[in-house]
Amino acid sequence: MQRIANLLVVKNNQVLLLKKPRRDWYVAPGGKIDSGESIYEAAVREFEEETGAVPVKPHVKGIYTMMIVDPDTKALLNEWMLYTFVAHDLTGTPYESNREGLLEWHPVESLETLPMAEGDRANLLFAVSQSGVQYGTFYYTEEFELLDERLQNSMEGD
Repeated sequence: MQRIANLLVVKNNQVLLLKKPRRDWYVAPGGKIDSGESIYEAAVREFEEETGAVPVKPHVKGIYTMMIVDPDTKALLNEWMLYTFVAHDLTGTPYESNREGLLEWHPVESLETLPMAEGDRANLLFAVSQSGVQYGTFYYTEEFELLDERLQNSMEGD
């Protein structure tokens, strides 16, 4: 199973997002976790590689299972884990673009309307607006149409 870590920086009520050219969808910078690498190390490394900047004090906000299924047969076609981190500052100046797409600052509120996978929207909105950690499973078609989601939130002391 593939493991992915992404990291959203929120600064001055803006979020730094990567616009991917394939679908013109927005994502938080991130990528594959290397063998032997912690999810924290991967999130920071991927963010630095994709943005040229360094996140300040990132912390995990969500752990998700992403499932691609055939909507007719319910057969599992692909599955991966996504670990979402958030930081509230960065050092350095982010690139304008990289091999993955364009880097852009957007108002936090735009997470509600920018084109993106609906599971990403749910986990990024949680990351910027809620306390604690969110866990969940998202079920998609191969075209990334959201079929179903199961979400749980927790806070220390709950």
